[in-house]
Amino acid sequence: MTSIVPITVAYGDGIGPEIMDAVLYILKEAGAPLRIEMIEIGEKLYNRNYTSGIAEDTWEALSRTKVLLKAPITTPQGGGYKSLNVTLRKTLGLFANVRPCVSYNPFIATKHPVMDLVIVRENEEDIYAGIEYRQTHNMYESIKLISRVGSEKIARFAFDYAVKNNRKKVSCFSKDNIMKFSDGIFHKVFDEVAAEYKNIENNHYIIDIGTAKLANCPEMFDVIVTSNLYGDIISDVTAEISGSVGLAGSANIGEEYAMFEAVHGSAPMIAGQNKANPSGLLNAAVMMLVHVGLGSYAATIENAWKKTIEDGVHTVDIYNEKTSNQKVGTKEFAKAVVARLGQKPSSLKIVEYENKTTDKQVARKFEINTTENKTLVGVDIFIDMKVLSAHDVADKIGQVNLGDIELKTIASKGLMLWPRSQRFELVSDHWCLRFMAKNGNLAHEQIGELLNSLAKAGIDFIKTENLYNFDGKAGYSLAQGE
Repeated sequence: MTSIVPITVAYGDGIGPEIMDAVLYILKEAGAPLRIEMIEIGEKLYNRNYTSGIAEDTWEALSRTKVLLKAPITTPQGGGYKSLNVTLRKTLGLFANVRPCVSYNPFIATKHPVMDLVIVRENEEDIYAGIEYRQTHNMYESIKLISRVGSEKIARFAFDYAVKNNRKKVSCFSKDNIMKFSDGIFHKVFDEVAAEYKNIENNHYIIDIGTAKLANCPEMFDVIVTSNLYGDIISDVTAEISGSVGLAGSANIGEEYAMFEAVHGSAPMIAGQNKANPSGLLNAAVMMLVHVGLGSYAATIENAWKKTIEDGVHTVDIYNEKTSNQKVGTKEFAKAVVARLGQKPSSLKIVEYENKTTDKQVARKFEINTTENKTLVGVDIFIDMKVLSAHDVADKIGQVNLGDIELKTIASKGLMLWPRSQRFELVSDHWCLRFMAKNGNLAHEQIGELLNSLAKAGIDFIKTENLYNFDGKAGYSLAQGE
């Protein structure tokens, strides 16, 4: 006898409640042995001044089940509010986002009839860390964080996923021709991990050309692994070219927790109108059932859903007079799926899943390598000064006693503008001053003394970045033209 599996369910915002009702109805009629705990998150919590859209006691509920089926939520626009999705992924350690993208030709219109790929997206790092600052009247900053450990975790997850799911190739997307440190380490670690999987083909694309090839010829790809922002963008592109973004579900997997959700958003403009397609959330629920060891129920539901699609019973977003037989609403679509439970598709791929719990992601221990010799050699100090030229900045710094430190360069937006014989003028109030130790090494106390000298001179420093060498190799980029 199959034991009852506890899960947590969040109804979400916008179309969330109606598509969740449809999905839970299908799960119930399929006999899936689930015990459901409801939680409230999202817009209602934001409106009660929970800036992350979740209350403290909700974490306790999640800790009991460790599995969350979540409908789309709405994050208020403007400052002061944190994305709930990002908060959930980071707090629960959901480092891997898995998004299968499949075409259902000829029943759903697509230019790519044999498309079948999976995007594995790193979920905790990158620009989505949400570390942002306003530094001057003119300049705003978002910080991109990529770690070696995070890169290795997601690369290994992607290759392990390929092995377990009989995939033949893993492709890496990055932009390391420009971001040589952050994207550079992601690509480097991918190559290191790939070398351990001799039976899995691997390759790499710069994100822009890779996305172009993905949009034009997705059949080239099998599994794609990439960082957070790129993965968010290309997974929506891929879902859309498969026929509709409304069909795609996703899984967010960590060492202890898992969260399952539709790819699409909360679509408040059609909320409450019985128009929304519940397929994305239903496919996410299928992934959830496989994850918790209820594979036979997952297969029954997925096969019934495919049979519904084959029979031309379609919601408005995928309805096409040439391929559809009946335009239905959210509730009617769910009833059509239930009516086909136990049936199998005749053209689309019939699926079978084992009643086996997905292995937890705890097989490997990841450690930070601290054997490299780390030496402080300089500091970048960013200042707020409204002048026309870096030469004006240099004149001001020339009045400051720098001691055993020398000013090497002045840059704005990554372009070195001093020292140069030609004076360049531009509209800027944001300047990066690179100071280096005259003797090769620098002490933290010297940086403090330098900042004190700048403050006495009335210079508004807004940020510092220490410059380190690691085993003699520079751990910082050069400005363009340096």
